[in-house]
Amino acid sequence: MAETAHQGSHGGSAKSWLAVSVILIGFTVGGVALTGLGGNSGPNWLFVWVGVGICGVGGLLALIFDIFSDVIVDAPRALAAQEHHSPHEARLEQAEHERKALEAN
Repeated sequence: MAETAHQGSHGGSAKSWLAVSVILIGFTVGGVALTGLGGNSGPNWLFVWVGVGICGVGGLLALIFDIFSDVIVDAPRALAAQEHHSPHEARLEQAEHERKALEAN
């Protein structure tokens, strides 16, 4: 794997953040309008669809900017294997120890 200056960083680029921010703004506009906040007794459908449109614009920006190519894959991490035990393992070992003691007598 080729070493890059961004290795180990998950920050992404400004264009990716722009696309995600536009989608988030659209989702927020549509979500607030759907709850009926703003004095109406029900959803404000005009702003719900405006929010959907903003999300669509953000999705198009994401496609144009190819934000999935922004993912920076870290080098594989070599973690030492840790020994772990089941909570029932002590009981099983005790039972095995008692069985062997009985067989020895």
